[in-house]
Amino acid sequence: MTHHFDPVILREYDIRGTVGANLHPADAHAIGRAFATRVRAAGGRRVAVGYDGRTHSPMLEAALIAGLAASGVDVVRIGLGPTPMLYYAEATLEVDGGIQVTGSHNPREDNGFKLVLRRDSFFGEDLQDLARIAAAGAFGEGAGTVEQADVRDLYVGRLMAGYAGGTFRIGWDAGNGAAGPVIEQLVRHLPGEHHLLFCDVDGEFPHHHPDPTVEDNLRDLQALVADRKLDFGLAFDGDGDRIGLVDGRGRMLWGDDILAILARPTLAELPGATIVADVKCSDALFEGIAAAGGRPVMWQTGHSRMKAKLKELGAPLAGELSGHMFFAHDYYGFDDALYAAVRLIRAIHLSGRSLAELRDAMPPRCATPDLRVPVAEARKAAVVEEVAARLAGTDARVDTTDGLRVSDDDGWWLLRASNTQAALTLRAEARDAAGLARLLAAVDAQLGESGVRRE
Repeated sequence: MTHHFDPVILREYDIRGTVGANLHPADAHAIGRAFATRVRAAGGRRVAVGYDGRTHSPMLEAALIAGLAASGVDVVRIGLGPTPMLYYAEATLEVDGGIQVTGSHNPREDNGFKLVLRRDSFFGEDLQDLARIAAAGAFGEGAGTVEQADVRDLYVGRLMAGYAGGTFRIGWDAGNGAAGPVIEQLVRHLPGEHHLLFCDVDGEFPHHHPDPTVEDNLRDLQALVADRKLDFGLAFDGDGDRIGLVDGRGRMLWGDDILAILARPTLAELPGATIVADVKCSDALFEGIAAAGGRPVMWQTGHSRMKAKLKELGAPLAGELSGHMFFAHDYYGFDDALYAAVRLIRAIHLSGRSLAELRDAMPPRCATPDLRVPVAEARKAAVVEEVAARLAGTDARVDTTDGLRVSDDDGWWLLRASNTQAALTLRAEARDAAGLARLLAAVDAQLGESGVRRE
């Protein structure tokens, strides 16, 4: 038996597509067979499987498990839950890998798979290898067993091990995503006053889309914080690996703001430690880490790449603008928004200030959100290369860690080829609005020379 995936679903960091269009149960079955083949080649025999709350996740999970078993791998089903609970199961159970069926924060029609092998992210070339195995029909053969394991209580207990004081009045918005039941259980163990929104799992996402980096998706949480006069509010994406935050005045904090707050107690406990952040993060974050005695490292965007870099450097903490927070000090090295919430409560408590006061103390900045410029898949990387070639003949300060991050006296702008869409990703940050306008004009000029126009 051979199988050919639509290449569009094999993303850089994971597998993701639209169910019924380019992602089908047959794909899930083939992923199971190919991944099982890789697991057995590495000397493994058991894989944990979880799934999120999307309407088609149970169907894809069943096909995936059938594929794993057909290629001789024993499966441990942990059921419905957030992606970090699957990562926790993979890190603590006697298994050799793990797969979460999840569409993350994509539209509700989408779904996909996040994979782990032997405690390491499985991405990039590894995913292409699954496609090669499937296309050749080079699957292992066998008859794996399937068993159930309930890890939620253990997972919540492990989350609580990150708590170190602090009694606050907090709003929690699960967005009808897979984290909801865990949040309901977690807050029963936390002191303080907790107000929950949309913790019932519903793959139709009837209240708002579960992406906490889009401020429109935080309106209900902001209203809750204002109405109840809460200290702050926490929001989560569809599979619980990204966190959003609003302070007591309803202001949204970006992922780099969250990382800055988490970094302070980490550096107090581990002076001189390395903190990793992605290229989209603010200069203020990198400068603040250095001022606190830490070693800031800028790295490539993407949860799989960040986990690999965290492990390579032996860093205790990393984060992305998108709200992925990674913990290796007293934790397992993966991104976990629920654990990030517990650690945030701790960090705010240890600061002796309110979250609003911490937000007020942050350097002022004027930044764009992530801007996406549609460009043909075959053209997007070439545009970045053309811009790089033109800048090479100037005195521009260019960092090529991931795309082009170009700095001048106004601030910086970033241009990357998207790893998930036929688009360029653009972001800029300046000290004031006039500086931001100049940065965007510089980007537009460069794009124009390559025949691309920002809408």
